[in-house]
Amino acid sequence: MKKYILYILFINMNKIKAKLKYNQNNFEIIEEGDYVVCKISKKEIPLSQLNYWNVELQEAYYSPKEVEKRIQELKKK
Repeated sequence: MKKYILYILFINMNKIKAKLKYNQNNFEIIEEGDYVVCKISKKEIPLSQLNYWNVELQEAYYSPKEVEKRIQELKKK
């Protein structure tokens, strides 16, 4: 059990931030990695779970909650 826990910790420590280009219906990987960071919450988003982004601003969002918060921020400007 201890070896398994250490293995999981080791995998999580070696995560690499990806660089992406966000398109309308998909994204292109510019630099390989495991995750991107949400513009609002700063949470790490695994690429396999990335569903929300803004093409014009080239920003990723963790969930619809962060999308709504960003929209409200932009309306204030």
